[in-house]
Amino acid sequence: MAKTKVSYFCQSCGFEAPKWLGKCPSCNQWNTFVEEVIEKGNPAVPDWKPKSTSLQRSNKAVPIGQIQFDEEHRVLTPDKEFNRVLGGGIVAGSLVLIGGEPGIGKSTLMLQLALNLPGQKVLYVSGEESDRQIKMRAERLTAPLPPEGGASFISTSASISPSRGEEAAGCYILTETSTQNIFKQIEQLQPDMVVIDSIQTLHSAHIESTPGSVSQVRECTAELLRFAKESGTPVFLIGHITKDGMIAGPKILEHMVDTVLQFEGDRHHVYRILRAVKNRFGSASELGIYEMLGAGLREVSNPSEILLSQRDEALSGITISATLEGMRPMMIETQALVSTSAYGTPQRSATGFDTRRMNMLLAVLEKRCGFKLGAKDVFLNITGGIRVEDPAIDLGLAAAIISSHEDIPIPFKTCFAGELGLSGEIRAVNRIEQRIAEAEKLGFEQIFISKYNLPTGGDKKRIDLTRYQIAVKTVANIEEVFGLLFG
Repeated sequence: MAKTKVSYFCQSCGFEAPKWLGKCPSCNQWNTFVEEVIEKGNPAVPDWKPKSTSLQRSNKAVPIGQIQFDEEHRVLTPDKEFNRVLGGGIVAGSLVLIGGEPGIGKSTLMLQLALNLPGQKVLYVSGEESDRQIKMRAERLTAPLPPEGGASFISTSASISPSRGEEAAGCYILTETSTQNIFKQIEQLQPDMVVIDSIQTLHSAHIESTPGSVSQVRECTAELLRFAKESGTPVFLIGHITKDGMIAGPKILEHMVDTVLQFEGDRHHVYRILRAVKNRFGSASELGIYEMLGAGLREVSNPSEILLSQRDEALSGITISATLEGMRPMMIETQALVSTSAYGTPQRSATGFDTRRMNMLLAVLEKRCGFKLGAKDVFLNITGGIRVEDPAIDLGLAAAIISSHEDIPIPFKTCFAGELGLSGEIRAVNRIEQRIAEAEKLGFEQIFISKYNLPTGGDKKRIDLTRYQIAVKTVANIEEVFGLLFG
């Protein structure tokens, strides 16, 4: 038995120190060191026998041209939004970490995946709920959902017991927190996919600290990582987050896994967003949108429809902007309210948008266009409860601010796609053809874009505007935009 000793770990970054420190020398955070009893000795080896050991080959330097590369095999799920975020499906041997606030729907999402994955044997390991609680949730998730625009993710079966039959037969529930017992069950069951709910509840016998500590989270993740890579079985880890919105545990946890997904959304709204923060097998800028219902999560195939409100009359301060999230174009509604300040200091507030960028837009409008906004309260809102960082919505926000300031509505079926520069110029944005096509598909009649999106020569490909039914208005500066809108 190796000799045990006490060490100190930083809860923020996982830095290890032989004694307590007030300030972490790695991440410069204060009062983050906790005492843990660790075991120094041979590295921990899980009690399981992998089916295929890809890491057992000789560790020799090989020229890159001699490395045999096969096309990565992906498992497509019935959830198209989940496939999009992962980059086209589940990669064999991948380790995926899903984080989110309590009650946002992480366990619901993964249990739906386990219940609806056809032809796959899925082991759902829960350290937080009993098997009866999971059974009750599974019964609720298998109720039929009302149809939406796309294919429904939930099976239309009424009950999981007799009617689901073959579909539910591939889902196995295990309530266990010891990694050694989990690997014994894995060796007997030989699952095609493993779901861990959650990684902070697991503990390994090779580490003497309590579950959820830095060393336990790191060791349990390392054991699951070795299992995933050597057996080729994809593993999904559900992780808690801290009050700062970061995934609980050491920062090295996010470096160890292949993909980090963030499940976001306001619990007071029905829409949830699954966002890829890190992805070694696809784009890290993709997102999937779900609607939370009583019978579970339903994928939203056309997010533009839920982000645009239906109005009976024209209202000032409301514009439509074309944005991109990954490869997906979306039309979002941007709202602005400008009013006279009742206090000495005007208020500046933005929901779903960067407040510093809003202050920059207000400075440009006051300097370049002559609008006196210094003594005005300005409030911005991105509808739908989402947060947008695409600079292409600058033009739409500027038009909404002036529309509210002058109390003049923007014409119906008008949208915007352009970045506003400090000198008042409208800068070009990327993938403008996809934005125009999305606006045309949703029935908009005109769209304002930068004239610099239409190259006049050189090697750049010229955009053919004749193939669009929508009227494309090209503008060079913000004054030209207001002249066309308000006369």
